[in-house]
Amino acid sequence: MLPARFELHRPDSLATALALLDEYGEDASPYAGGTELLIAMKARVVRFAHIIDIKRIAELRGIVARDDGGLSIGALCSHHELANDPIVRKHAPAYARLSANIANIRVRVAGTLGGNLCFAEPHADPPALLCALGAEVCLAGSRGMRKLPLQDFILGELSTVRTDQELLVRIEVPGQPEGARAAYRAFGHLERPAAGVAAVAKPEGKGYAWRFFAGSMCGRPTALTLLEDAMAGQPPAEALESLERTAQAAVEHIETYDDLRGSADYKRHLVTVLALRSARAALGLEERVA
Repeated sequence: MLPARFELHRPDSLATALALLDEYGEDASPYAGGTELLIAMKARVVRFAHIIDIKRIAELRGIVARDDGGLSIGALCSHHELANDPIVRKHAPAYARLSANIANIRVRVAGTLGGNLCFAEPHADPPALLCALGAEVCLAGSRGMRKLPLQDFILGELSTVRTDQELLVRIEVPGQPEGARAAYRAFGHLERPAAGVAAVAKPEGKGYAWRFFAGSMCGRPTALTLLEDAMAGQPPAEALESLERTAQAAVEHIETYDDLRGSADYKRHLVTVLALRSARAALGLEERVA
């Protein structure tokens, strides 16, 4: 099926794009890689009278190392760029590995990180790890710029706090302390995962302070705080034992649903398995494959 007719706009500056969004409001949608938007438009799930192609806007591109050792990522950066960029590989190697395994090569080359986050499709890999790393998003509108944590940006399935008059400009990933470790593990029998878990460990006491986020199986990335509290500061072996004892209770609050990727109970079980795998990978106790 073809999408409904629309008018295409191709601004070459951020200011022009924001002016178009102000003019057309909810009747317009930004268009970057189109890997999510075009499918939805062809299925007539969404319809927009105006499509604003933002690919020519230089302000939305580029990957820069921050002074604190983190990353500033332009919203138009593709998953393929992020997987292969030497700055990302140096400062956030776990995220580079995640990007290298998103969907298929066509999606990775065309799809952008900004588009992925703004579409908020629930079976997506990037949000969980970015939330665990403490990432923030920067939104531009005609009234100025605002910044907020990514975990507050995604409200639920296909829903974010971005208004119709705003564009996601960049994603800021803070630097991690020396000795910090991160990993992401996901599982699914289709190109989109049924579940994924990100783990970030920062040195604390005799072990680490942990951050766990489950994603790809619920409306928004969900922190596994029971695991984080149970494992805090413990030596690695003890922390992993605490994870195994606590994992089942930690996933009971996750709101998910039955679909083609599995039942809700199956997905919760996957999270318990993937949490252990991601923690072990972060600690270097298994081969660090993506």
